Amino acid sequence: MGKKHQKVVVLPCSGIGKVFGALARETAYELVENVRPGLATLTCLPLLVINDPEAVALVTENPVITIDGCPKDCAKKSVEALGKVVDKAYEAIKFYKEHKDLKPEGIAEVTDTGRKLAAVAAAEVAKMVDELAAGEEK
Repeated sequence: MGKKHQKVVVLPCSGIGKVFGALARETAYELVENVRPGLATLTCLPLLVINDPEAVALVTENPVITIDGCPKDCAKKSVEALGKVVDKAYEAIKFYKEHKDLKPEGIAEVTDTGRKLAAVAAAEVAKMVDELAAGEEK
């Protein structure tokens, strides 16, 4: 067992104009606001790109989970560009493939069905948040 952590950073992609980017963001919001408030935290992906000192410190000093909307893995690559290994990486489409009855729709934000899928995804990601916070191996 490794070091216990007070925070686990969840970094969704920006994915503006893409339904799975919106799903990645909605999943992260659901996780941070409702499923693991106080334990899971967010930072802004563009802040990492411009090397904002507070955002960089948050990401480099804590376990990080990325949720990307597409195979370009922009969130994951942004973390790796800092020399940090991502503790767990997800692609939002994976959640849909596992729950095809919850087809997300919408671009700027997801519809009710997409929010239901985000809640299911957040519950899955929460398990990894708990493991990382407890210092368990990946």
